[in-house]
Amino acid sequence: STEIAMYFADHNPPHFHVLGRDGAAQVVIETLDVIAMSGRVELREALEWGAENKALLQAKWNELSGS
Repeated sequence: STEIAMYFADHNPPHFHVLGRDGAAQVVIETLDVIAMSGRVELREALEWGAENKALLQAKWNELSGS
């Protein structure tokens, strides 16, 4: 199973983390570009979800970053 996560006071650009059993990735909210990846993680569903939930992700980023 795959999880989506965000961390308080994380670095720019605004992004979310995709956490899988065998790896993790960081995905830019605005463009859905993968900016970091370690191990193997299934991204297709997470990217589809991210595309449909950009406003939610950006709002959560703003809340956590205090901007």
